[in-house]
Amino acid sequence: MIDSDCKDRDLLALIKYIAAEDKLEKILENQIVLKQPIVRNGKQATVGYRPEVWKEWK
Repeated sequence: MIDSDCKDRDLLALIKYIAAEDKLEKILENQIVLKQPIVRNGKQATVGYRPEVWKEWK
């Protein structure tokens, strides 16, 4: 779910190399590094623009 094309390269590097237990907190503080959109439908979810998948959700 991390967007490797994010413009903030320093933040991406920090998230890549910090301790595993600190990564989630840093990502939640800086949601710009997440691919957009994150679309949820109950227990189903997609990352990115996926209208072909959304059409098949019930």
